[in-house]
Parts: sequence; structure tokens; C-alpha cells
Amino acid sequence: MALSTIPFSGLGADASNQGVNFRNLIINGDMSIAQRGTSATGKTDTGYYTVDRWNHLISSIGTWSISQSTDVPTGQGFAKSLKMDCTTADASPASSDELQFRQFIEGQNLQMLKKGTSNAESVTLSFWVKSTKTGTYIIEVRDADNDRNINKSYTINSSDTWEKKTLSFDGDTTGALNNDNGTSIQLTWWLGAGSNFTSGTLATSWESRTNANRAVGQVNLADNTANEWYITGVQLEVGTSASDFEFLPHDVNLLRCQRYYEKSYKYSVAPGTNTTAGITRLQGTTDENSNFVILHPYMVEKRTESPTQTFYQAGGTSGSWNCNRSGSNITASANNWELNGKRQSAYFTFGSAHNYGAGYVYGHWTADAEL
Repeated sequence: MALSTIPFSGLGADASNQGVNFRNLIINGDMSIAQRGTSATGKTDTGYYTVDRWNHLISSIGTWSISQSTDVPTGQGFAKSLKMDCTTADASPASSDELQFRQFIEGQNLQMLKKGTSNAESVTLSFWVKSTKTGTYIIEVRDADNDRNINKSYTINSSDTWEKKTLSFDGDTTGALNNDNGTSIQLTWWLGAGSNFTSGTLATSWESRTNANRAVGQVNLADNTANEWYITGVQLEVGTSASDFEFLPHDVNLLRCQRYYEKSYKYSVAPGTNTTAGITRLQGTTDENSNFVILHPYMVEKRTESPTQTFYQAGGTSGSWNCNRSGSNITASANNWELNGKRQSAYFTFGSAHNYGAGYVYGHWTADAEL
């Protein structure tokens, strides 16, 4: 029987011809898209660093290098993984310390789970993982709308060996998910935790969040600088069994990621790089206050009406663009840049003091609408 398909409207590829039905609730589960760059070092805090859609919560547990890696399970079709490498150890985390790898999912993409009803659906998570640190690890599915969670453990049995893990989580008949573009489900891989999160009984059934029950038994990945942790092939789907990983075409996967983060730079170039490749160069008109104004289209409508904008000069300096008028170059600061509703365009204004005349502005930009 042919696999049913659901066209993914608004994307550049004809997804209906690709044999996919978007059963995977995770975006970029094969770790193939990395718009921000392929490596980040010295990380000690929370943020999005390399692979798109994947967030790191690092709360006082070690120092980390994070990278997109080509180390993958053999013969499974994956080309990339995400790697976490401990560069400064923390063998004794404080009670409130946390180390997590996670993805946030919009509520409007989760209504088929029927959460909060008697027909609530179970979900199954599958992924490939490899680490030098063996032992027990914890996965958490957290309902951010109702502050509820369910947790399961898995074991890394052999050091430095790719292993596939599959875990099923019961549906929750309590607490409906909001049907909006905010975070409703937070899927978390615990990698280290202080006693505030390990001193209770693991919440293997849905319950109101109790911190002590969230990471019971979790090993400390930060206890040695020899420790590394890799992951790829993450799939979260409705039901009690795992299907084969759903590979998407590169352009479809990229466009899904660009809903949350987009940049003017070429795909392979990290923001802040000294380059004119891919630069945005625009002419415009002046408004009633003699500000220079421009409309610039996004590739994809953003998740939120007000993504966080960052500007870069061609040389890589953040916070402003360059201005050219009659052959001369000056720096022009952007006063604001805001979306026209949620349409696929940004509105730029540059201050009237620069007297643009028939000139143009140019520079790079990023737009961040992550959850």
C-alpha cells in the first residue's frame, strides 16, 4: 500500500511527490541544517548555537564545544549528527544545575495528540545516540501549557558506539494544548542535573511538574573532559511504535527551519563573517520624516510577527549597515526593522541625518523567531 501524503503548502519543493506525510513532529531531526554555523566553542549558557531548531540549556555544568559532525551510524542514511564535547569538567554539580538538549514544538502542530481528552494519543520517540559516557540518561516530554511532564530513561550500553533508542510515552488525558504558535511541548534530553532534579522518583507517568522527579538516575556527562555525546535521527510520532526515519528533501527541511531563523548570508557562511557574498543591497524612498525606508521579503513567513533582527556591516560588525551615496561610503544605523504583520517582508528605516538622496544601503542580517 502506498504511503499517504500530505502536501506541505508554501514550500519550494513539491513535497507531495516525495513520499512523505510529515509524521515526524521534530524539525531537522537528522541534524542536516546548520544556518548559524557548524561549530561553537566555550559555551556555558543557554542558546541556539549550531544545528537549527536545537536548543542547549547549560546552567553551570561544564564548558562545551558544540558542532555539526559527520560521525553518523553506518548504513542508516544520515550524513550529519550533533556533537557535544566537554572541554571543562564539572564533577560535582550544584543542586540547581541543569544540562539539557531540547526542541520546542508549537501547539498548533500538536492538536492531533488530542491531549486533555479521553482520546489522548501516545507518542513514540526514536533516535540514534553515541557517547563515551555510558549509563542511564533521561528523556522528558513536558507540557509547557499546563506545566506537566512525563519522563523515561534509556541506557547507553557501550562506549563510543552508535545505538538506536525507542521510547513510547502515554497520552495525557489532562490539560489541553494551546492551539497557537507558542511552545506547547518541550522535548528534552537530560545530560546532567543537580540534586534538585534527581532526589525524587522519576515521573514515568504524566504528572504536575515536580522538579525532584524529572532527572532521577541521570549520569553526569560533564564529569570528564574526555566525554562526548552525539545524536541524530530524532523522530517523534503519534502511536506506540517507531517507523523508519522520515527523510525530507534538503530544500524542504531548510524552509521549515527558516520559519524560526533566517539569514542573508550564504548557507555555508556563519553570521558575522567578513564577506559581501549574499549581501543585501537595496534602494528605497524616504518617508514623511526623511527616513530612508525599504521593504525586503523573507523566504518564509516567520513564526512571530516580531522576530529579533541583527544587522551586520559587510565587514562583520554588528548593529549597522553601510550606506553609499555618490560613490562615498558611510555607516548608517538602522532605527528599526519590523514585520508588516506576519507577511513575508521586513520594513527597514534608516535615519534622515544621512541624507541618502539617490544612494543605497547594504549589509547582512539575521531574523530570529525561535521559541
